[in-house]
Amino acid sequence: MSTVEVPVLIVGGGGSGLAASVFLSGHGVDHLLVERRADTSRLPKAHYLNQRTMEIFRQHGLADDVAGPAATPEQFGKVRWQTTLTGQGPLDGRVIHEMDGFGGGALREAYEAAGPVLPAKLPQLRLEPVLRRHAEDRNPGGVRFGHELVSLTENTGDGAGAGITAEIRATDTGETTTVVAQYVIAADAGRTVGPALGVRMEGLPALFDATTAYFSADLSQWWTEGSVITWFLNPYRPDLSSALIEMGPTWGKHCEEWGLHLPLAGIDRTDEAAVVGRIREVLGLPDLELTLHDVTSWSVEAVLAERYRHGRAFLVGDAAHRQPPAVGLGLNSGIQDAHNLAWKLAAVLSGRAGEGLLDTYETERRPVGQFNLGWAMSAAAHHQVVIDAAVGLGPHVPPERRTPVFFSYFSPTPVGAAQRARAAEIFATHRGECQALDVETGFAYEQGAVVPDGSRPPARSPLGDEYRPTTRPGHLLPHAWVERDGRRVSTHDLIGSGTGFLLITGADGAAWDEAAELAAQKLSVPVTVARIGDGDGARYVDADGVWQRLRETDGAGAVLVRPDQHVAWRATGAEADPAGALTEALTVVLGHRAP
Repeated sequence: MSTVEVPVLIVGGGGSGLAASVFLSGHGVDHLLVERRADTSRLPKAHYLNQRTMEIFRQHGLADDVAGPAATPEQFGKVRWQTTLTGQGPLDGRVIHEMDGFGGGALREAYEAAGPVLPAKLPQLRLEPVLRRHAEDRNPGGVRFGHELVSLTENTGDGAGAGITAEIRATDTGETTTVVAQYVIAADAGRTVGPALGVRMEGLPALFDATTAYFSADLSQWWTEGSVITWFLNPYRPDLSSALIEMGPTWGKHCEEWGLHLPLAGIDRTDEAAVVGRIREVLGLPDLELTLHDVTSWSVEAVLAERYRHGRAFLVGDAAHRQPPAVGLGLNSGIQDAHNLAWKLAAVLSGRAGEGLLDTYETERRPVGQFNLGWAMSAAAHHQVVIDAAVGLGPHVPPERRTPVFFSYFSPTPVGAAQRARAAEIFATHRGECQALDVETGFAYEQGAVVPDGSRPPARSPLGDEYRPTTRPGHLLPHAWVERDGRRVSTHDLIGSGTGFLLITGADGAAWDEAAELAAQKLSVPVTVARIGDGDGARYVDADGVWQRLRETDGAGAVLVRPDQHVAWRATGAEADPAGALTEALTVVLGHRAP
C-alpha cells in the first residue's frame, strides 16, 4: 500500500468536484481528486448553466470551452406548454402558452446588463468531460477516476498531525492507497464522506419519484425549437402528461438526443419494449424509430446538510443540498459552493489567512443553500398545481370534463378568450422559475468573510425576476464595461483568477494606491488597485457611466473585492487613514480577527 500526502483531497468527480479541482489549481493548491466511476456521467442530468456559473467559468478560463458545444439563450430561451408533441386529433400539437426564460427573448437586455456572459445549456454528460479535461491538464496525475473511498478518519487537533487520513481503492485492480490530507472536499452527492462523519441531512428525503428516459430520435418534423423545456398537458389522458428536453449535441430541430420526463404508471421500467411504447404514446408517434439509452428513476428530495463543515471536511454540491430540479439550482449551487470554498482553502494553506476563514464557508453558503431549496420547492409546487389550474384543470374538474376544458380553452369564443387571458396572467407568475435572474445572481453573504457597513440591502423582487446590483458588502461586484487602452473589459475581469484582492477606487482615489501597498505588505496578501473614472488619474475609463451609477461611492471612495468577485468591504468616501482602514478590513476578512 502506497501513501500520498496532499493538502486537499476531493472525493467525487461530478460537476462540483471537477469544478473544485479546476478552481484549486487556479489558486495554486496541490490536491488529489478521486472518483469511483471509470468515466464521467453517461446520463444528461442537469442541463442549465445559469449566468453566475458561467461568470465563474469565465473567471477560470472555462467559459469558451463550455460555451462551444452549448446552446445559447437564442436556442433555448423560451419555456413552452403544449397539449402533445403531435397527433391526429383536433387538440394535438396545440401550443397552450409560451414565455421567455433564462436570458432569451425580451430578457436578454437585463441579462446582458447583469453580467459579461450569458447563461448556457449543456447537459452534464457533455459538461463533465470539459471540466475533466481542464482538471487533468491543470493538475497532471491528480485526477483519478476508477478510485473509490474506502474509509475516512479525521485526526483532530491543531498540531502537525491534524488532518484527514483516507483509504482509496482502485476499482479495477483493488490496489489501495493511503491519502493523508489537511482537508477534504466531499463532492460525492452524500454517498460516503457525510455519512462517515455523521452529518445528517435535514428536510424531506422523499417528495416524489421521478423517471427520465434518455433516447435518440429524429423529431425534426414535429419539434418547435427554441425552448429549454416543453411541457405537455395531455388533453385526453393526464397520465401521459410529460416534458421533453433537447440534450444535443446538435441544438434545435435536428437535435439527436432527448430527455423525457416519463410517466410510468402501469409500466415496468426494466421492460425496454414497454418503455419504448410509452415514449411513443406520450409523443403521439406510434411508429417513431428511437434508440433508448437509459431509463433513470430517482426520489426527488428537499434536504440540506445540518452543517457544511465538519472539522477538516467540507460538503459541496449534492453532498450539502438536494432539491427539486425547478429553477436549475442544484448543479449551479454546487459549482458556486466550490468557488466560494477554493479561494479560502488557498488563503489558509498559504498562511495568508487564519483558520477562521474556513468557518465562513458554512456561514455564507448554507443560507444560500437553504434559500435555494425553499425556492425550488415553491417553484415545483407552483408548477404542479397552479399551471394545471391556469388552463382550467382544477381539482374539481372530473376526468370526463378534461377534454372539453381544452376545447373551450382553444375555442374562438368570448369564454375561450377569457380562459386564455386568465391563463396568461397565471403563467406570468411562472417567472419565479424561468426568469429568476435575482435568484441566480443576486444572492448575498450577510455574514462571513465580509465587513458589514450597516447599509440595507436593495429590495428584492418577490418573484426573483429583477436583479438590483449593489456594492454593499457581501454582494456580487456589479458588472460594468470599462475601457483601458481601447480594450473593453468587465469589472469582473479586474479580479483575475488567483487569490489576490481587488480594490476599486475612482479618479480621486490616489491615496488608495499607497494604502493597498502597505496593507499587502503587512498581511502578505496581493491587493491590486483599479482606478475607474474619467479624469487623468483613472486607469480605466468609465466610458458609458455605468460604473459611476452602480458604485455607490464617490470618486475618493473604494470597494474591496474578494477573489470570488464578492464585495468584502467598502468606503463610500475618502478615509482619514486609508491604509489603516484597508488593513483592518483585510484582517477581518481573512479571519485573523472577528468583525
